[in-house]
Amino acid sequence: MKKFLLIAALVILAISMTNAQTQLQQKIGFVDSQVMLNTLPEAIKAQGDLDKIAKGWYAKADSMTANLQTDYATYQKQQGTMSPEKLKDAQQVIVNKEQELNQYKQAKFAQGGELYKKQEELFAPVKEKIMKGIQEVAKEEAMNFIFDKSGDILLLYADVQFDITYKVLDKLKRGK
Repeated sequence: MKKFLLIAALVILAISMTNAQTQLQQKIGFVDSQVMLNTLPEAIKAQGDLDKIAKGWYAKADSMTANLQTDYATYQKQQGTMSPEKLKDAQQVIVNKEQELNQYKQAKFAQGGELYKKQEELFAPVKEKIMKGIQEVAKEEAMNFIFDKSGDILLLYADVQFDITYKVLDKLKRGK
């Protein structure tokens, strides 16, 4: 009788440990969001629109730089023949143009500048669509965690069987 109770207790313990291990297992997947951004038509269009806007801003900055360089070259050639007042005025014009160029670059291209804001605006719908696709595939695949291997999260190893990038892309392209 003692042996039977001991065996029954061991069987119950083994079953409960198996159930606990099953419950502790997590299904993890990962995506490469950079692949999605390089593949999705909406993302490609948003990047094209952003590049077009930035190209115009860079052209203006280049024009301002060229104008500043021309004024500076003229100043250098003529400084020996200028009166002290004209010299001071010419220097002030150059300093003002340099400050204007720096302010323009700061407003357009610095962190939090117009280019950054435009990027956020253009890519917001794309990011929402990608996140929705990731969530849908994660639910379908019963995954507990999804990582993005293209971002700041360091992923040292990833078994390709858990890569759901193309499943998400397929879902997004089919529009389901």
